[in-house]
Amino acid sequence: MMRSVELFTGCGGLSMGLSRAGYEAQRMIEWDRHSVANVLHNRKRNVEHVREWPIEQSDVRVIDWTQYAGIELVAGGPPCQPFSVGGRHKGNDDTRDMWPEAIRAVREAMPAAFLFENVRGLTRIAFADYLDWIVRSLSRPHVERRDGESREEHLVRLRAASEGLEYRISVHSVNAADYGAAQKRHRVLFMGVRSDIDAPLPPLNATHARERLLWDQWVDGTYWQRHGLKAPARPNRTDEAAVRRLRASGERPALPPWRTLRDAIAGLGEPGTGKFSNHILQPGARSYPGHTGSPLDQPSKALKAGVHGVPGGENTIALGDGAIRYLTVREAARLQGMPDDYEFAGSWSENMRQLGNAVPTQLAEAAGRAMSEVLTSARRPRTRAA
Repeated sequence: MMRSVELFTGCGGLSMGLSRAGYEAQRMIEWDRHSVANVLHNRKRNVEHVREWPIEQSDVRVIDWTQYAGIELVAGGPPCQPFSVGGRHKGNDDTRDMWPEAIRAVREAMPAAFLFENVRGLTRIAFADYLDWIVRSLSRPHVERRDGESREEHLVRLRAASEGLEYRISVHSVNAADYGAAQKRHRVLFMGVRSDIDAPLPPLNATHARERLLWDQWVDGTYWQRHGLKAPARPNRTDEAAVRRLRASGERPALPPWRTLRDAIAGLGEPGTGKFSNHILQPGARSYPGHTGSPLDQPSKALKAGVHGVPGGENTIALGDGAIRYLTVREAARLQGMPDDYEFAGSWSENMRQLGNAVPTQLAEAAGRAMSEVLTSARRPRTRAA
């Protein structure tokens, strides 16, 4: 069993993925009381994995991580609003920037490995120096920022360092749909392995493929048969060229298909019907230019949280003929890979905020398994060649 500690737990998307990948959480820290309340509610309900989570409401800035020295994994998703396209764009000047705390956790615990997740906006040109500072700080966490030293001055020192590399790091720009989430959610993962561990950096290979979905929809038609639907006349214009290439090749892609919104919500029934909790209609959905509903037969658009709740026009389903409605909390939970027996307490907007900030469990599980395989292989004794 691999042990982990986690910062910025939220409602538990990353935690669920890591638990499914075989990690046993030793400590989980979250500041938001609503998120903690949801996890505790499900812990009391004995939901699988959640019943074992040692979560506490606390400020990561007061946690001493040295007591977890040598643990297998430090993980977390530092608050992403400072770098989100939908946020305030203040980056490292934003008081919500918690990357320094993630780096401190690595410095104090010196884990075998770490895994951090953030929004794709962090890779924007405007944040290039800050991204460089994050990577170099994680590589040499003991080259600390001095009192009164600016981040720019610290980066100069980090760039000049030529010895004492403590972690080898890979940065992955990923789409959660490539890992089984029914959602086009672009994120950045930071995966690091301590330099004294004789193991390569973990690969992060896709487990699902857009091309296979297009094959199932437009070459052999099995997608429509599975859902009991008549196939539309033709694919979307953006997919036409890829479909032509697939038909010409005659070779079905090997990976499983991207999961669509229709796949994800299958079996739930209409909002307000059936046995599922949190499957209640939220009225008032509207479309706006640039903010239209997610088509049913593709992975959904990324769930949004927003600075002051769910933005208008977001988190909606395009039902056809121009009709849209908001996703229910249960539907959004399925898009993030949370189990159906995980109940959300509180308002629709509050729970959608938590889900909009969560890491898709499928992506977290894939990254956790990749890291676990690397660490496990490093533990195995080496056999000498004859």
